[in-house]
Amino acid sequence: MYTFFLGLLVTASAQQPQDPHQWLEEVTGEEALAWVEKQNAVTVEAMAASEGFESMQGRIRAILDSDDRIPFVSRRADQLYNIWRDADHPKGLWRRTSMESFRTDSPEWEIVLDIDALAEAEGEGWVWKGSTCLPPEYRRCLLNLSRGGADAVVVREFDTVDKTFVEDGFFIPEAKGDVSWIDADTLFVASDFGEGSLTDSGYPRMVKRWTRGTELSGAETVFETDPSHISVVAWHDHSPGYERDFVYRGMTFYSNEVHVMWKGEWTRIDKPDSARPGVHRQWMTFSLRDDWEIDGVTYPKGSLLVTDFKRWMKGKRDVEVLFTPDEHTSLAGTTMTRDHIVLTILDDVKNRVEVLTPGKAGWTRAPMPGLPENGNISVWAVDSDESNDLWINVSDYVTPDQLMLGSATGAPEVLKTLPEQYDASGLTITQHFATSEDGTKVPYFQVSRGEVTEASPTLLYGYGGFEVSLLPYYSGEVGTAWLERGGVYVVANIRGGGEYGPRWHQAALKDKRHRAYEDFAAVARDLVERGVTTPAKLGARGGSNGGLLMGNMYTLYPELFGAIVCQVPLLDMQRYHLLLAGASWMGEYGDPDDPEQWSYIQTFSPYHNLDASDTHPPMLITTSTRDDRVHPGHARKMAAKLLELGKDVRYYENIEGGHGGAADNAQRAFMSTLAYNFLWDTLSAAE
Repeated sequence: MYTFFLGLLVTASAQQPQDPHQWLEEVTGEEALAWVEKQNAVTVEAMAASEGFESMQGRIRAILDSDDRIPFVSRRADQLYNIWRDADHPKGLWRRTSMESFRTDSPEWEIVLDIDALAEAEGEGWVWKGSTCLPPEYRRCLLNLSRGGADAVVVREFDTVDKTFVEDGFFIPEAKGDVSWIDADTLFVASDFGEGSLTDSGYPRMVKRWTRGTELSGAETVFETDPSHISVVAWHDHSPGYERDFVYRGMTFYSNEVHVMWKGEWTRIDKPDSARPGVHRQWMTFSLRDDWEIDGVTYPKGSLLVTDFKRWMKGKRDVEVLFTPDEHTSLAGTTMTRDHIVLTILDDVKNRVEVLTPGKAGWTRAPMPGLPENGNISVWAVDSDESNDLWINVSDYVTPDQLMLGSATGAPEVLKTLPEQYDASGLTITQHFATSEDGTKVPYFQVSRGEVTEASPTLLYGYGGFEVSLLPYYSGEVGTAWLERGGVYVVANIRGGGEYGPRWHQAALKDKRHRAYEDFAAVARDLVERGVTTPAKLGARGGSNGGLLMGNMYTLYPELFGAIVCQVPLLDMQRYHLLLAGASWMGEYGDPDDPEQWSYIQTFSPYHNLDASDTHPPMLITTSTRDDRVHPGHARKMAAKLLELGKDVRYYENIEGGHGGAADNAQRAFMSTLAYNFLWDTLSAAE
């Protein structure tokens, strides 16, 4: 998504003057919250009262609350569990049904836990963050409950038969952590155990084994890592006949060690730190981020290798290659069933699925039958220990989701289809390639109706980081708030993402970050050159790392856009590593405290690159007070600085929502309407 225009850069040193807006980093400080309240009021008065806002918000809310949505489920024993939110249950219902009932048009759901009732009874704004249940009965579960949608959760033991929290059961206070059942009375717990127990990133640096009936503070420490690392977690593999204990130590986002309890002691699995391992039953896979030489053979980055777990642990280095990338392909996903490995492969950002089967002569492969040739195909195991059954979800930008039940060897059966949520008649999906500054071809998808003209408001979305791929998906929100109005919607698959595997991601790491921004700018220019739109009619939107992208579009390429929406963003790249989970991302961006690294980080720090003399497009910045991943101070400080410079900026901070920006459907509908109406009103009015 970006040669850099540096604007008002400071000298290449990490020693900088005191930030006059640093007081806005006090998340719940009285003065800071008063500033937030004032800016929210200004934005609501200017936008929420505008013509069409309420009706659009209502339409989006109806889509989010619709009973016709597909209830995605997970199988536990002989029942299917689902978390469901609607107008009457904004926090959600945890419920279950049988497979037989699920196959019908109107499944009979049994409510296991009403999150809204729990929140009201306890006076807490609980947000569901998932559950971890003990197989094979799955009666006892550990529920993760977040206050207001934050990443930090409270863990409480729940009985799914009695439908009550277990009296004197396991309870873990609020923290960012991880928990795994070892057996009915024992857990692996990675959490905040007090002073010195967290990494610089705010995640656990130690794992304990906790026995029922004892105090958590007295639990046995089984593994520790260095505070400079990101985190450590442990888990027990419950696969019958393959029970094992593992510890994962994440040194950076892209380097790790995995240890297994082997012959009575923790033993590190031999692999490069950058390789991602996977263990299932007798098999172990390695997904390679870098080239790896084994016994004189070099396997390229992006490959997937498989070996026998026991043989590998005994020093045997025989591997088989399951996937090797080329110029156009990458491995998007790997799913294990009882007897197969299922690969989801991207070919120029288009999916295909292959089923791999072990045999005496090695692994054979075949395409999964009955799937469309285009669109986004997601595949995951129903029960990887017991069957070869697969859940399959298929969609694209204009085709509603279909949930299928298939197997690794047979054509899938369509179980649920999402009704059309907006009028998609006449809409077409086309793929194009823009040429970036260094000559790289950058793919992007365009969704439009009929003949596009330069008068068409166009929205360009991007992310470009952490090896995340932006794949086609069906969105009633995008369709209703943008496409139905006659807008053109574009998604850019820029470097920094994973669309072409590790090489695409690594092409925009650290001192190469500018490549991502150049890519996004190239797509913007290509849309204009193709006559799709004009700079005044072109908007851009992104969140989180995509918010950093938007900040750099604003500061480095302001002439390319007519409006920008910047959501839950990183913007102050001098202090990002000191705020909340920021230290964990230094593998992506670099260390601002190192003068040599700051010399390039400052080139993509929007907060430091503002030039008051530039003409900038209007911008909406949004965040959440409860975001405990990307600090809301980034958004606050940028907005405050822009307001001081007299720029056209609007700011809104949702009190709840965590990093997702919204804690329930009502909040999400409001935030979506705020973004889309700001873009539409601004771009459609442009000459």
